[in-house]
Amino acid sequence: MFLTQLLVWYCLIYDSTQGSGTQPLLNFGNFMLLSASTIFISAAGYIINDYFDIKIDIINRPEKVILEKTIPLRTAIIAHSVLNVLALALAGIVAAQAHHFEWLLFQMGCTILLWFYSTHFKRQYIIGNVTIALLTALTVVVLVLYEPAMYLFAKQPPIINYPCNPGIINPLWMCAGFCFFAFMLTWMREIVKDMEDFKGDAEEGCVTMPIKMGLQFSARWAITLGITTILALALADLYFIKNIIFLGIYIIAFIILPLIWWCFYLLKHNTLTHYHNASKWLKIIMLAGIALLIIYSFSYFRLPCQN
Repeated sequence: MFLTQLLVWYCLIYDSTQGSGTQPLLNFGNFMLLSASTIFISAAGYIINDYFDIKIDIINRPEKVILEKTIPLRTAIIAHSVLNVLALALAGIVAAQAHHFEWLLFQMGCTILLWFYSTHFKRQYIIGNVTIALLTALTVVVLVLYEPAMYLFAKQPPIINYPCNPGIINPLWMCAGFCFFAFMLTWMREIVKDMEDFKGDAEEGCVTMPIKMGLQFSARWAITLGITTILALALADLYFIKNIIFLGIYIIAFIILPLIWWCFYLLKHNTLTHYHNASKWLKIIMLAGIALLIIYSFSYFRLPCQN
């Protein structure tokens, strides 16, 4: 999560707001405060999720259960509360500098979503998967929200022509595309994790997609999401392949083709080990998507001006 936010901030937000005529709010110090806030909220979410999932985790992952064994439940609840308060305090420092305390509603909303995910949503059909996918995408959105200099790009066309960077993709569109990619792959991974956790979830009365619709339907739905992502990436790549050929080739070689392979791979077996490996491969593809930002930055902002 930190790596994702760091690259989005540095390669998209920081680079694109240099020379915008306004002083960026998210300098390195403020970015670290906001990223730490995000990580604390996420950590608190993991704690409360483990708190409510003890019985399920004992069935699905008994070797990974630490609550009650190593950490008392009361300590976990205290840690959850402390982390959320710290997260709001850190984000509040940044919001105060912009005189926009209403921005804190974003962090409060994420905290509430994580609580309801752990207590209700994750046991419901589709809602739990979509909630986590949405929260993953919001880790990028929060950076845009807290950087007023990015608002200037809302009035710009999808393709912006600068003297030294003709044909640059609007950074807001890049952020939107990155959010879409994060949302879709996280949704796919959450479905596969539910397939992996089928046994424990069923015994606890959860109504996840694999339990309600079956493993085969769930696999096909994950593949449908994968195909949708592939088509969207292919459309975007039409521009890249014409203007920044290396970036276009990278998208095909390290994101599109691995996603196509993954779709076929998911249907090969229906064992817990296979689903675990499928989830792991999605992590690697997501990492390749994050690395795309480095290439984007060098292609647009780090090459010397030719004019």
